[in-house]
Amino acid sequence: MAKDMEPGSKSKLREFFLANIGRVLNSDELKAASGNKAEFARRIRELRDEEGYRILTHNDRSSLKPGQYLLETSVPKPAFERNISKETRAYVLDRNGFTCQMCGAVAGEPHPDGSGRRTRLHIGHIIDKSKGGSDDYSNLRALCSVCNEGLSNIPQMRPDLKKLLIDIRRAKTEDQLAVLEWLRQKFPDKLKK
Repeated sequence: MAKDMEPGSKSKLREFFLANIGRVLNSDELKAASGNKAEFARRIRELRDEEGYRILTHNDRSSLKPGQYLLETSVPKPAFERNISKETRAYVLDRNGFTCQMCGAVAGEPHPDGSGRRTRLHIGHIIDKSKGGSDDYSNLRALCSVCNEGLSNIPQMRPDLKKLLIDIRRAKTEDQLAVLEWLRQKFPDKLKK
C-alpha cells in the first residue's frame, strides 16, 4: 500500500476496537494499534463524539481502571458533528489566554501533570452537546488534553473566591509564592513588585 493510501490513526483504532468488541483494552495496546502514540486519546474521543461509538472508560464504568477502554457494541449511537469553526476556536483560545480553564496549563509549556509533554489545548463545551449544550462562545472554553479527556461530559464549575482563597491559604509557602508570581505575570499592570 502506498504511503499516502495508508489508513489514518482513527481508522486503525476503529478497526482495532471493532475487532475487540467486549474486551477491555489498555492504552498501550491502543497506542500501538493507532500508530500515533501522541494523538491516540484524541482519536478515541473523535470515535466517541463524532462517530458515536460507545467506548467506555473508568469515568463510565467503575470496574474499568484509568487507561482501560471497552467498546460494548459495533452499533454507533447518533453522533454530533464538529461545528466549531477555526474562527470560533481562535476566539475562545484567545479569550481564555491560551490557558486550560480547568488546571491552568498553558499551551506549549510542559504540562503540570509531570509527564514532561507539552500542553495541547482543545475547545470543550461547558454543557456538553449530548446534554443540550450549544457551540456558542458562552458555552465553550479552552481545555488541555488531560482535562478534556477526564471530563467525560461532567461539567465542573470553577471554584468561587472563598474556595480559592481557602485552598491558597492551605498551600505550602513556596506554592503560595508561586501563585503570587503567576498573578504578577498574568496581571503585570495591576500588581507591582
